[in-house]
Amino acid sequence: MDQALSQTLSKTGWARSLHSWALDLLGKVGQNNRQVTGTLVLTVFTAVLGSFQFGYDIGVINAPQQVIISHYRQVLSVPLDDRKAINNHASQSTQELPTTPYPRNPTPTPWAEEEPMASSGIVTMFWSLSVSSFAVGGMVASFFGGWLGDQLGRIKAMLVANILSLAGALLMGFSKLGPSHILIISGRGISGLYCGLISGLVPMYIGEIAPTTFRGAIGALHQLAIVTGILVSQIIGLDFILGNHELWHILLALSAVPAVLQSLLLFFCPESPRYLYIKLDEEDKAKKSLKRLRGGADVTKDIAEMRKEREESSSEQKISIIQLFTNSSYRQPILVALMLHMAQQFSGINGIFYYSTSIFETAEVSQPVYATIGVGAINTVFTAVSVFLVEKAGRRSLFLIGMSGMFICAIFMSVGLVLLNKLTWMSYVSMIAIFLFVSFFEIGPGPIPWFMVAEFFSQGPRPAALAIAAFTNWTCNFIVALCFPYIADFCGPYVFFLFAGVLFVFTLFTFFKVPETKGKSFEEIAAEFQKKSGSAQAPKAAMEMKFLGETAER
Repeated sequence: MDQALSQTLSKTGWARSLHSWALDLLGKVGQNNRQVTGTLVLTVFTAVLGSFQFGYDIGVINAPQQVIISHYRQVLSVPLDDRKAINNHASQSTQELPTTPYPRNPTPTPWAEEEPMASSGIVTMFWSLSVSSFAVGGMVASFFGGWLGDQLGRIKAMLVANILSLAGALLMGFSKLGPSHILIISGRGISGLYCGLISGLVPMYIGEIAPTTFRGAIGALHQLAIVTGILVSQIIGLDFILGNHELWHILLALSAVPAVLQSLLLFFCPESPRYLYIKLDEEDKAKKSLKRLRGGADVTKDIAEMRKEREESSSEQKISIIQLFTNSSYRQPILVALMLHMAQQFSGINGIFYYSTSIFETAEVSQPVYATIGVGAINTVFTAVSVFLVEKAGRRSLFLIGMSGMFICAIFMSVGLVLLNKLTWMSYVSMIAIFLFVSFFEIGPGPIPWFMVAEFFSQGPRPAALAIAAFTNWTCNFIVALCFPYIADFCGPYVFFLFAGVLFVFTLFTFFKVPETKGKSFEEIAAEFQKKSGSAQAPKAAMEMKFLGETAER
C-alpha cells in the first residue's frame, strides 16, 4: 500500500516537474520568438551579404585557374603554337606547356632552353599575385574596419566599403578588354581592401544588434555566410556555367551583385544602438533603433546593459598595439593570440581553398572541379556544426582536436600523392584526406582563434589586440597565397608533409601554452596564463582586465 502510494506520488511529482519544465520552455520560446523580428532578420541578412562577398572573393579565383592562366599567356605574347596547345589542354592538365615553338634545328641552344623557363616563371608570378593581392588588400584594411565604423557609424561604413567592392568588381569585369593580368591583380587588391574592412565591420554590427540570447548564433552567421560564398563561387565557376574562356571575367565581376543589393537594403536597416548610445551618447536614438529591432519588447534591460558597458569602457584606459607587447600583463596573451592566428593560416587550409582544383588534378581525380565543390559543401556543413560544438565543448579542446586531425590528414594527403604512380587508388585516399582536413579545420582552427582573442582581453586592450590579430591573420594569408605554388613546385607531392610538420609544432604549442577560456572569468584566465608562463603576477593582470568575464559569458 505504502509502496503503491509512494510510486503514485513519485509519478505525480515527475508529471508536475515535466509540466512545469514544458511551460517554462514554451515561455522562453515565446519570448525568443518575440525578439526575432522581421527587422532583425532583414538587418542580419543585409549585413552578412558582406560576409558572403568575402567568401565569394576567396573562392572565385580557384575554378577558372587554368582558363585565366591561358589568357595571361596570350596577353604576354606566347607564340601561336603554344596558344593552341594551351587552349586545347590547359583545363585538363596542370603541367607547364612549352612557351616557345620547337626549333627546326634539333641542336639545342642556351636561349632556347632558358626562354621557356623564364616565360613559365613570369606566368606563375602573375598568377600568384592575382591570388595574393587579395590578401594584401585585406592586410592593409584590417587595421581600419573598427576605426571607420566608429567615425561614420556601422551603416555608413558598410556603404563606403561597398564602393571598394564595386570598383574591384568593375576592374575584373573589364579585364578581358585590357591587360588582364594588371586589371585582375588591381581588382583583387581593391576587393581585398573591401574584405579587410568587412571582416571587422560585419561581426561588430551583428554582434551589437543581436539579442543577448541569440548573440552567439547570430555572430556565427558571419563565418557561415563566408563559406556559403565560397561554395557558390565554386558552383557557378563550373566550366559549363561561367568558368570558361568566354565568361570567366563575368564570374569575377559577379561580386558586384551582393554589393549593390546590400547597399540598397542598408537604407532600411537601423543603426547599431550600441554605437548610438556608447559612442555618440544618443540615448533617444538608441531606444528608437532598439524598438525597431525588438518590435514591441521592452528595451529597458538592453539600455541598462549598454549604460553599464559605457561606464566600464569610459573608466578603462585604451591600450595601444605597442603597449600590448611592452606591458608584461598583456605580452603573454597577445603572443598566444597571434600564434593561434598563425596556426590557422599556416595549417595549409588556404592552400586547399585557393588551389584545390590543381591538387585534385595532381591526384588524377577525373572531375577535379566537382571534388572542389565537395570541399566547399563539407566546409559549409561543418561550419554549421561548429556553431553548436563551440558552445558545448571547450575552445582549447576543439582547437587541439582540429589541429591533431589536420596533422593526420596532411600525412595521408602526401602519402596518397607520393604513391599515386604506384597505386592508382591512392587518389581516393588524397581526396578523402582533403575532405577530412577541411572538416577538422572548421571544427576548431577555423572559428576559434577569433573567439579566444576576444576572451583574452577586456574592453581597453581588446580593439588593439583584435587589430593586430586581424593583421597577422591577413599577413599569413598573403604569405601562403603567394608562396604556395612555388612551394608546391619545389616539394611536389611532398608539400603537405611540410604542412604536417607545421601543424605538429602548433599542436604542441597549443597543448602547453594555450589556456581554456570557456566559462571562465578573466581572473581565472589570467591565472592560467601566469601558471603556464611560470609567473606569479596574476593579481596585477587580473585587475587590469577585470571585465572579461561578462564578455566571455556572452
